[in-house]
Amino acid sequence: MSFYDALRHFADSYGLVMIFALYLLLCGWHFLPRASKHAEEAKHSIFKDQDDGE
Repeated sequence: MSFYDALRHFADSYGLVMIFALYLLLCGWHFLPRASKHAEEAKHSIFKDQDDGE
């Protein structure tokens, strides 16, 4: 088995599982109770320092 085949086998099996777990972790991060403050700040951040067109 060549090095390429070993890496491809890893990416096809364990790599896919790791990326899926990372995806779920990052998606679920916003639903944690301690993250609500940061999510609220991010939600309103586009309106900071805005002159309302004046």
